[in-house]
Amino acid sequence: QVQLVESGGGSVQTGGSLKLSCAGSKYTPSQICMAWFRQAPGEEREGVAAIHSGGDTTYEVSVQGRFTISKDSAKNILYLPKNSLKHEDTAMYYCAAGLPLSLRAYGYYVPPAADIRCWGQGTEVTVSS
Repeated sequence: QVQLVESGGGSVQTGGSLKLSCAGSKYTPSQICMAWFRQAPGEEREGVAAIHSGGDTTYEVSVQGRFTISKDSAKNILYLPKNSLKHEDTAMYYCAAGLPLSLRAYGYYVPPAADIRCWGQGTEVTVSS
């Protein structure tokens, strides 16, 4: 059974940095898209960044240049270092495991939430001005 556990959330001031991590169980398939989503209070869950095992990455426009998604395949850990954080980055962040499709299949956009097969429990990020 695939299980995902996030860590690294917290409270920071505007302009600060955080690094989120997501540890996958040994049952996490290797040839799939992994992604980070976020959900702010009263808002829908949105894709932030995604990575395929082949190395392709993609980002939501508002985080390009500030967030970086990467994966340590040997340890089965997904990372999301975040720099220059803004108040609007405040949200619950979720790690997600998707279908065995390339990012090309998604037009190089973050896969939709409907294609996610496993979610982590979330880690909260609060950015204060």
